[in-house]
This record gives sequence, C-alpha cells and structure tokens, in this order.
Amino acid sequence: MSNQETLSIAGSGIMGHSIALTAAWSGIDVKVWGIDKADIERAKAGVEAKLDVLVSYHVLDGKEKERIINAITFTDSLEECVFDATFVIEAIPENIELKQNFFKQLDETCPENTILASNTSGLSATEIAKLTNKPERTVITHFWLPAHLMPLVEVVRGNHTSDETVERALALLESMNKKPILVKKDVLGQVGNRLQYAIFREAQYLLENEIASMEDIDAAIQNSLGRRFGVTGPFMTMDMGGLETNASITSYLFEDLSDKKEVFSAMEGLVDNGHYGPKTGKGYYEWTPEFTAQKEQEREEELINWLKKDLRESNSDVKI
Repeated sequence: MSNQETLSIAGSGIMGHSIALTAAWSGIDVKVWGIDKADIERAKAGVEAKLDVLVSYHVLDGKEKERIINAITFTDSLEECVFDATFVIEAIPENIELKQNFFKQLDETCPENTILASNTSGLSATEIAKLTNKPERTVITHFWLPAHLMPLVEVVRGNHTSDETVERALALLESMNKKPILVKKDVLGQVGNRLQYAIFREAQYLLENEIASMEDIDAAIQNSLGRRFGVTGPFMTMDMGGLETNASITSYLFEDLSDKKEVFSAMEGLVDNGHYGPKTGKGYYEWTPEFTAQKEQEREEELINWLKKDLRESNSDVKI
C-alpha cells in the first residue's frame, strides 16, 4: 500500500463504521471513536453484519472477514482515537454548530499536520472549519451510503483548504479503492446531491400535477436513467444522443421544468405528520418491516453486483 496515512474515524454510526470497514478492507488499520460502550457494540455488530453479507455473496471469505475485523480498533476515548492520527474523518450528526465545536476540539487535540475531514453530505467545509486555527487542513470527504459499497467520495474544498490537504485526501481515498471526485468550490449539496435533488424536484412536480403516479415516476427512473447512468453520466449521455437533438430539446424543455424553491406540499404534509419513511413505517410508501427488508436486500444485491464488476475490472485478487 502506497498511502502512509494513519487513519482514525470520529463517529461509529452507520457511516462511521462503514467507512472503517472500507479502510480495513483495503489494508489500512483504522481506529474508530464511539460515544460510549453501547455505541461501539452497535458498530461492531454493524461491521460483522455487513461482512457476513459480503461473505454470503462470495465477495470475501471467512479469513478475509477476520482480517478486516482485526484491523479495526474501537475506543470511547476521542483523544486515544486521534492523538497519533495523520488523517481523521469525522462522521457525527449533520448539525453545523455540533460540527464546528467538534472540529475546534479536533484542531486543538490533533498534531498540526493532521488532515481533518468531514463526511457531511451538504454542509459547508468553510463553515465547519470556522472555529479552527488551521482551516487549511479541513476538507470534506463525503462518502455515499452505504459507504462500503458505493465507490463515489466527493472531496470538497473549503475557501481555505490547501492543495496539500486535497492531494492527501484524494490519495487516501484512492488507496481505499474509492472513486473520488474533486468539488472545486464550497457549494451546498456538493455535486451528487445537487443532481439528485434536481431530479427529485421534477419528480415531485410531476406527482403534484398528476402527470404520472408516484410508482410510475419511480419506474421511469429505475428502468431508464437508473440503468443508463451506471455507464454514461449526463454529459456523455447527451453526446451519445447527439448534441444537436438535445440542444433542440433543451430550447423548449428547460423553460417548462420546475423551478420551485420551497418544499412541495405533499412532502411537507408527510413530515408534519411524522411520516419519515421506513423508520416510522410510512413515507410516500407504506413501509412494513417485510417491505423494508425486501427493498434493503434488493438495493444491497444490486450494489454488490456493481461491486463485483468493479473488482473484476480492477483485476483484484478478492474472491468474487
């Protein structure tokens, strides 16, 4: 392994322990901080459950599973977790004040050459580093859920992030077998979420105006863009369809697309009534325990199939 960073993960929730699994899988020993013993036990169980799934799909064998588990060290002492780290990835809840105070603490605790990275999915790198003395070493490394199966990580520069910080973040992520992209400006939502929410806004517009049912709108993405975009992104798709044709479509369609700035009424009504999705049993869909388990399994299986394809293309030695 060419990367020489000593890695610590601050936060052992779903994202934190999945990032740790990813690092350990790639051969990096990693420390993980959890807020207490119960938090750590949940994280250990989460790691083992995810590894068991990978073994069941013949991505890993039992020996490799044990190697990964042994490469992850958990602690409920933040100082013990980060005191000798050269790279820390924060994975705590999405609250700007919480993150600002946490990064202030990391800035005061970690050696001055340690990179401080946030896994935020949409907050500003510049704002997160606001209370630190060395904002140039703060960067965003946004892993996508589930972090051990999704290859994309968005590396986002803050206004003060140094070139060295960006280069070290990209190098670490590549050594973890991720496919990082560089977000050059500190923009809310980064790249992936801006694209995702642009589609979601139009989906809500189509539903609210009774142009198609919720199920058919989902099916339109699943059975067209969802398959195509796994091979060609938006720019390549436009090229392959012919720019003259797509410029013509753009000329009349852009004017008609939704530009709504507020939350749509249907979504607002669901949230106001405590309907958040699987965690409450209802969202746009009815989420029974059986339906939730079915959809989680289908998503996991699809992502593992993509993972196997990636491993074959990289000539990995991992058994698939």
